[in-house]
Amino acid sequence: MKEPSSLAARKATERILEISRLPVYRNRHTTLLTDLYQLTMMYGHFCAGRHQQRVVFDMFYRSNPCNNGFVIAAGLEQVVWYLQHVRFSEEDLEYLRSLHLFGDDFIEALRHFHFTGDLYAVPEGTIVFPNEPLLRFEGPIFEVQLIESAVLTFVNHQSLIATKAQRIVDAAKVNPVAPNAPVIEMGLRRAQNLDAAVFGSRAAYIGGCTSTSNVLAGQSFDIPVAGTQGHSWIQSFPSELEAFRAYARTFPDATVLLVDTYDVLNSGVPNAIIVGHELRKEGRSLKAIRIDSGDLAYLSKRARQMLDAAGLTDCGIVASSDLDEWTIRELALQGAQITSYGVGTSLITSNNCPALGGVYKLVAHEMNGKLEPCIKVSENPSKVTNPGKKKVLRLLKDGMAVADLIALDDEELNPEQPLTLFHPIHTYKRKTIVHYEIEELLQPIVIQGELVYTLPRLPEIRKRVEDGLCRFSSETLRHLNPHEYHVDLSQPLWDLKQRLLHELRG
Repeated sequence: MKEPSSLAARKATERILEISRLPVYRNRHTTLLTDLYQLTMMYGHFCAGRHQQRVVFDMFYRSNPCNNGFVIAAGLEQVVWYLQHVRFSEEDLEYLRSLHLFGDDFIEALRHFHFTGDLYAVPEGTIVFPNEPLLRFEGPIFEVQLIESAVLTFVNHQSLIATKAQRIVDAAKVNPVAPNAPVIEMGLRRAQNLDAAVFGSRAAYIGGCTSTSNVLAGQSFDIPVAGTQGHSWIQSFPSELEAFRAYARTFPDATVLLVDTYDVLNSGVPNAIIVGHELRKEGRSLKAIRIDSGDLAYLSKRARQMLDAAGLTDCGIVASSDLDEWTIRELALQGAQITSYGVGTSLITSNNCPALGGVYKLVAHEMNGKLEPCIKVSENPSKVTNPGKKKVLRLLKDGMAVADLIALDDEELNPEQPLTLFHPIHTYKRKTIVHYEIEELLQPIVIQGELVYTLPRLPEIRKRVEDGLCRFSSETLRHLNPHEYHVDLSQPLWDLKQRLLHELRG
């Protein structure tokens, strides 16, 4: 890691050093977390003497997951950590040599590899939309090519899970019994291995979950942890009541009892009531019961009646059992008496949409010492890339977002002048706005290899999500058939795109 050259850079470096000491990052080596074709392309450029050619790549996605209206950007912290630590070890070099694909001079060049380019990115927790650059890399193609695969896996995964978590948390707000019912992320055992579980917990917290059952995620990211007992605890005692009493003696100030091991209404809840009264005599209280199977709407309503009749009106009801945003909404409509939710599989795997599908595309390359825009063409109009070095502008009126504009990096807008926006594919769809405010979404993160951005802590990222959501209409945020938010191209960018397409056709 290079020595920081300014106060801001020193502050940023201190933060990344702090992050690097976290258990999930410490002593990790991920340089070979790449697809082989990145290395073969690097070698081809190297052999052709083109490896120092300066290029610009955009990372973006083409469609919202889960039929959502937006995505919550996440994963930047992991990208920055990776860029600061990407180095080829001797073990890496020996492995690459053993493939018999690369010459010794290329292997020697890799020995001195480090990232010297620029990264601009939207901060984590930003509400984003299809085709907007979330990250923009500029630097020698030798460097910017290698990092593609790792960057995509970091951002695609965490953005997907953060977005799924927000859908689930939003669904929990519908419940009139507990309008802000907390959602606990409980997906560790169903995640696709270690990183999916730990970074998935981080992303779920960004998306609004209040806690996680994953202790390593709690330790690594300072996320509140939550958990009680499993069915095996109940089964290991001679009776359910003895199991409940033992747990209450062990955790008298945090007693939550799992009541569905045998029979929720005829055994679990009655035994929990006995323990609740015993705790009350000690000046304590039964915090909640948890129901993990069966008809959650019916059981929660009957359990609520029994608890209230016994005087345990402050005892909460936690529901788990393969919940997702649709099940949670349906439970609310049925009047379920649930005060918090534990969500596992559907959240940590985003089971109905298991991938975000972000891409990493070349948009400019150096020719005769100057960056020139380039374009990828497809018979599918949505896959034709937007050329050139670009920025993303959020346009606001009275504090509310009305549209996003993808513009060339050197463009200047005058908010006092009317601005006509048009759909980038269906150009007849137009709208004109006046007297708007501008928020530039892409922020400088790394400049000439030096980290200049201080990575925020998770509570700050969560706050950014909350503040960002408040800027959009309910129609854009709704889960079913959301309103399509305007993301348009500036006139100069549109003209450039059409010119390049015309030249290629010619």
